[in-house]
Amino acid sequence: MRTTLWLAGLFAAAVALALFAGENQGTVTLFWPPHRIDMSVNLVVLLLLGAFALLYLALRTWAVLLDLPRQARRWRAQQRERAAHEELLDALVQLLAGRYVRARKAAEGAQARQVAMDAAGEALPHGATLRAVAHLIAAESAQALQQRDLRDAQFNQALALAGGSDTTPELREGLLLRSARWALEDRDAAGALARLDELPQGAARRTLALRTKLKAARQAGRGAQALDTARLLAKHRAFSVEAARSLVRQLVAEQIRDTHDAHQLQAVWAELDA
Repeated sequence: MRTTLWLAGLFAAAVALALFAGENQGTVTLFWPPHRIDMSVNLVVLLLLGAFALLYLALRTWAVLLDLPRQARRWRAQQRERAAHEELLDALVQLLAGRYVRARKAAEGAQARQVAMDAAGEALPHGATLRAVAHLIAAESAQALQQRDLRDAQFNQALALAGGSDTTPELREGLLLRSARWALEDRDAAGALARLDELPQGAARRTLALRTKLKAARQAGRGAQALDTARLLAKHRAFSVEAARSLVRQLVAEQIRDTHDAHQLQAVWAELDA
């Protein structure tokens, strides 16, 4: 439709110009002592249009030339941004493939590129998130390599970035969940539960958080807490009906087995009735 209207407008302009030029017998006289120049009105109109077109092209060319440095800086920034994203993706791929040393090096490369961009005044809107994810991948690789000091250093840097105003709450929640999983792998149930306690209420009731809490509570020997968590998971349908019943029975049996007197047994029985 737009093309049709454009063509119709061109034809109308051509017809109007032909009528005007064909019937116009006027002349324009320019006096430039001792010279006199006579030109038709049509020629004057064409010259004015040509001069306008040349002036427009000259101004556009000048604007493009003035904008070249900014375009060059923008192109270089895009290249650096692309390289940072490529290194981050490579780090993730290497992590999934189990090549932890390469994953850590690629993640550190992505961090370095992002720091360089910030120093050059080319900070990305999502730069903090990118760096936090790179630190998380490096921490995950260090955990797999049993390099706990490096893991903690990378995790703390990621957590500091996740606390900024330009990141989402989900980033911090994900970091805390990963830290809790690492603590479980290190048989540090108390540390895992402490990390889970830092989660907001909504995040703490998600299935992944509850599964981690169940494992940590069982590892710490907190039968009552494990039983409550198992019931929540069953309510959220995290297990099949049979699996949920079996797990609850197992936890109840463990609680009863851990009682040492009638008072403790009565307390456990009262909790079961509740």
